[in-house]
Amino acid sequence: MIATLVGARQRVLAQLGRLSMYRLTLYALLALAAVAVILSVFGAIAPTPLEILATLALLALAVFCTDAVAQALLHIPRRIESSLITALILLFVVQPGANPDQIGGIAVAGVVAALSKYALVWRGRHLLNPAAVGATVLTLTNLGFSAWWVGSPAMAAPVLVLGLLVLWRTERIRVALVFVLVFVAVSMLRLGVQSAAAGLAADPWGDLALSLLQSPALYLAAFMLSEPLTLPSRRGQQFLVAAVVGVLAGWPLSLGVITLGQERALLVGNLLAAVLVARAGIRLAFVRRVETTPTVRELVFRARRPFRFRPGQYLELQVPHRRPDSRGTRREFSIVSTPAELPFVRVAYRESEPSSTYKRALGSLQADDVLTATGVWGDFMLPVGPAPVLLVAAGIGVTPFVSQLAAADPADAVLVLVASSAQECAYLREVSGSGARIVVATPDRPDDLPPSVEWAGGDRLDGALLHRLVPDLDRRHAYVSGPPALIAELAPALRGARGVTTDAFAGY
Repeated sequence: MIATLVGARQRVLAQLGRLSMYRLTLYALLALAAVAVILSVFGAIAPTPLEILATLALLALAVFCTDAVAQALLHIPRRIESSLITALILLFVVQPGANPDQIGGIAVAGVVAALSKYALVWRGRHLLNPAAVGATVLTLTNLGFSAWWVGSPAMAAPVLVLGLLVLWRTERIRVALVFVLVFVAVSMLRLGVQSAAAGLAADPWGDLALSLLQSPALYLAAFMLSEPLTLPSRRGQQFLVAAVVGVLAGWPLSLGVITLGQERALLVGNLLAAVLVARAGIRLAFVRRVETTPTVRELVFRARRPFRFRPGQYLELQVPHRRPDSRGTRREFSIVSTPAELPFVRVAYRESEPSSTYKRALGSLQADDVLTATGVWGDFMLPVGPAPVLLVAAGIGVTPFVSQLAAADPADAVLVLVASSAQECAYLREVSGSGARIVVATPDRPDDLPPSVEWAGGDRLDGALLHRLVPDLDRRHAYVSGPPALIAELAPALRGARGVTTDAFAGY
């Protein structure tokens, strides 16, 4: 059952990975805006089509102009997608309007949200969610208010479907679920207490519908809380932030002048995340490029300042370049090197045809070119101690296991390397000396196979072959790394494992 769910999840992720996270978010928000306009035509939501369109146009103009000025002054590339996303997120938060007394406040919200992306930044990460900052300033200045009109029954289904796509792509479904569950529980408790104080009968089902369908919880979770640059790096920390925001948003506390409503609750969560994140804004100077296989390239960098990571974690590397394609300017790379190799950091990627604009930009790096990584992320780490594990690396997916096997005691680890040919077994020599049992599953036998490495015989890796190679699969937890499509293909072969943990490389 677990393997079936893993396969289905990875197939969806493989399709969503064709778009960058930001491009998918932009398309989802545009679709949500189109749905809102259609619903407004039929009177299903309060704002009129003119109010929605006018507000969106004003926000887009305010954010775009502010971004353009800031980017010119700071000499950074134009990010039109970022401008549109900020405007679209704000559209569903502020009160739409087309009257002269409303447009000033709407414009201020857009300008402030855009400015926060440059003023409220620490080592490459946003300290606060830009849209939440814009909405908060709008309320504090009495130029308008945050209406969160997206929280209506008519908008619930579109927000749920489109938000789920974004969360699936960003792998933040569990974080959003924690927030929604906490928010609903606290909100229902608040409504129950208020009903009792007013002498009204309890209505749990009505309170549940009110908390879910007539609140912005779904929208806040999918499009604002999940923003990677305002979340901490570890999953447990993300759950903590989600729970704190859920409590504060579910039961808004009065601060006298204002209450801790949804956007202020999110800002508190952002500040907590900033405290939890000790590694951000890593500057990496390019050193050299190494041809590991005919298609795999290793990049070696020198870190400008010390940072910490654990084997199995990854960097999100930003490579600004002209006219990026739909997959954007950021990618996630498992760290191949061990912490002991710092300040040198190694990552690897596979060249392919047709190549993305991102990979072409990587291929043109020159010595001493400096790139920025948004931080160290991920929980794809092996258990502490001698627990029996099965490691399955599909192609370039071997990268997290290289550092893990080098840094840990692999006394009871089996690594199965799956590659399209013997020549494409990246890092085979490096992992063969780790002490783990290594099995190579390729159509042809690799030349000069190290004595400690077995060849699976040329058969395609399936459930029967895996059970022959690893007869004690039922006592091992499987860790699988590689492209989502390949992980989905391998998932049926993992039936019988004690558990399955995946690390998918989407968007390459």
